[in-house]
Amino acid sequence: MNRVIYTISLLFVTFLTVHGQTTERQSYIQVSGLIVDEAYKPVYGVAVISKKLKRGTVSERTGIYSIPSTPGDTILFRALGYKRYHTIIPASFEGRQCNVDIILDIDTISIQEVTILPWKTYNDFLKDMTKEKPVDPLIENMNDNLASIYVAMSNQVGVRVTSEAGYRNAMGQNFNALATKNQYPVNNLLNPFAWAKFVDGIKHGLFKNQKFNQPTEAKVKKKVKKRKAKTN
Repeated sequence: MNRVIYTISLLFVTFLTVHGQTTERQSYIQVSGLIVDEAYKPVYGVAVISKKLKRGTVSERTGIYSIPSTPGDTILFRALGYKRYHTIIPASFEGRQCNVDIILDIDTISIQEVTILPWKTYNDFLKDMTKEKPVDPLIENMNDNLASIYVAMSNQVGVRVTSEAGYRNAMGQNFNALATKNQYPVNNLLNPFAWAKFVDGIKHGLFKNQKFNQPTEAKVKKKVKKRKAKTN
């Protein structure tokens, strides 16, 4: 008798376990749909959260989402710049698929353009603008180089420096820099054209003494005071 009761109890417990698993397996549903804004444009990057299952997903660029849920579950929708939204799956829902489309309301208030300045007051702005600022070291070095060039030019005698010569020299340096870019420095000792130019310069008096007109000193005439003849 005890064996019969034990067998019946075991079969009853097994039936309840299988029936519960089957019921629990059938209770899961797949919730999917489309998320758009007030202008019916797809909204991507929306966080979709199942409150009961504690699972989440994110909507695609087309606004489509899909998340597992159960009947009676609450699904939350959150997105930056939009109001929060939630929907509840009916507890009596018996299907395996549930389609829920969402329209999110914009929660961002547009304001006019604002310019932020690093000064608290107008007096601070005047103090900063009128304060003497230090000279940039690069500009200071450039001014020193220009001053040294002017001094060297003023001390030279018989040397003519024209704007055409300076422009020609600058353009030649620029051309040489572009022609030899990413290359080894040019060795003119092995350049036959450079030797030909050197020989031609010697023929035309490259090393001959050139005479320049030395500047003459200005003569200062001394004023002689004329003495008046004394009359007896």
